Amino acid sequence: MLLINGIRAIYFDLDGTLRHNRPSASQAFLDYAVQLGLPDSLPNRQANLRWVHYYWAQSPELFIDLAAHEDELSEAFWIQYAHRCLEAFGANPAEAERLAPEVQRMMRQQYDPIYENVIAEDVRPTLSFLRQAGYCLGLVSNRSTPFTAELEKLGLVGYFDFTMAAGEVNAWKPGPEIFRYALDRCGLKPEQAVYVGDNYYADILGAQNAGLLPVLMDPDRLFPEAACPVIRTIGELRTLLAPQEP
Repeated sequence: MLLINGIRAIYFDLDGTLRHNRPSASQAFLDYAVQLGLPDSLPNRQANLRWVHYYWAQSPELFIDLAAHEDELSEAFWIQYAHRCLEAFGANPAEAERLAPEVQRMMRQQYDPIYENVIAEDVRPTLSFLRQAGYCLGLVSNRSTPFTAELEKLGLVGYFDFTMAAGEVNAWKPGPEIFRYALDRCGLKPEQAVYVGDNYYADILGAQNAGLLPVLMDPDRLFPEAACPVIRTIGELRTLLAPQEP
């Protein structure tokens, strides 16, 4: 078995890293906010997308909202989320209060990705390359339930040695426990594994704190502060993790 600087396993996030919707829900949300009169700018969009990553990485605000509204699927929860999201886009509190119910209505009634469950063309060849190179491959997601059936629809069955949903082990990124469970599945130490993800707060800081080597998938360059390898496509892993010539 390989390997580059002792690396023997590569773990991946699923949503936003290997699987995408086009346009994304976050992009659609901002488009609707602009339609309702909020000013548009690239810096505000980037600030909002950074906040979205932060919020869903088990942030204190997420737990406050879940406690207040009991159910992540409730309309009240999503209106509160919309309020926070609008403020992260530059709306003042009064604007966010006024627009949140309408933006949430538009998301519920109008959002329908043109391209759903997109897997980039370089994903499957890269996974095959890494398997052939001898790496143990894992798919580690913050989802609440197993996703084997979805992997079948995505054409990703057979590429991974194991898959893990956070709800299965009751441990969520960025906490270290889920990364430790993943390491146990391959019988490895933290310094022997790479974690590839798009969420700076959940994936990168979580993997770093657990002792793994993180690789950030950041095609839009949202996180220039990332002190780790950064890729814009999954295919770049072939160069990053290919065997080195002596």
